[in-house]
Amino acid sequence: MKNHFTQICTFILGIIMIAQTNSVLAQLQDENKTEEKTGAPATFSVGADLVSRYIWRGADYGNSPGIQPAVAFSVAGFKAGFWGSYGFGQYSNQINDTVVVNMGNYAEFDFYLSYTLKGFTIMAYDYFLPNSLDPNSGNRYFDFKNNTTGHTIEVCISWAGPEKFPLQLFAGTLVYGADKGKDSTGVYGAGNDNNFSTYFEAAYQFNVKGFGVKPFIGGIPFGSSWYGPTAGIINAGCTVSKSIPITKDYSLPVFGSIITNPQAESVFLVFGISL
Repeated sequence: MKNHFTQICTFILGIIMIAQTNSVLAQLQDENKTEEKTGAPATFSVGADLVSRYIWRGADYGNSPGIQPAVAFSVAGFKAGFWGSYGFGQYSNQINDTVVVNMGNYAEFDFYLSYTLKGFTIMAYDYFLPNSLDPNSGNRYFDFKNNTTGHTIEVCISWAGPEKFPLQLFAGTLVYGADKGKDSTGVYGAGNDNNFSTYFEAAYQFNVKGFGVKPFIGGIPFGSSWYGPTAGIINAGCTVSKSIPITKDYSLPVFGSIITNPQAESVFLVFGISL
């Protein structure tokens, strides 16, 4: 685990150095850049996405269309929010060649805290998967013991460049909970020690004739039961978005994503509507 932790620190330090260099260059190119305001009024936001599939970091969760509600509170760069995903149809998990288990309707309930300053955001994210077969029983949401909890805590850092250089960089490491390393047979997720599974992503956002275009690529530096058995690229593709005018004062945001997972040799085509 020490080797994993050293790799993580090295990667994150590299990303911070690259992002800081790019930030300085962008500011030199744009001396009139508007500084982020402090003391901004507190705001609440609420919304939801309707998606044809829930694909997260190159993996399908639930194999079904779903709804993803969100509620957040923001003030002066700080943000606290809740995010969920609930599948419309049931899905199955194939244990082996002969055993297939009904998993019910996929459900996820997450909580996060973040702080943003001059393009940099630091975040703590709590992932939790309720009992998808019986949501009123067996959730154990208040179990936070490291070896038994259903929670997984991720610590993240991201950087978003200015309009003239809209590069986006992200690094996140699972630091606590339901992310375990190998057992004695070498199976990820079956051990007792935290694995510190880590994910890195780079994206670039730009506009083409009224469409938002965002190519992205993400990978892992070592194996994980969350992402894949070996280091490599697990999430690559492109998202195209557009706001469709409905009335004079309202436009409906829609998006489509082509997503591949080279390590798993899988591919997805996703459509979504933001409400």
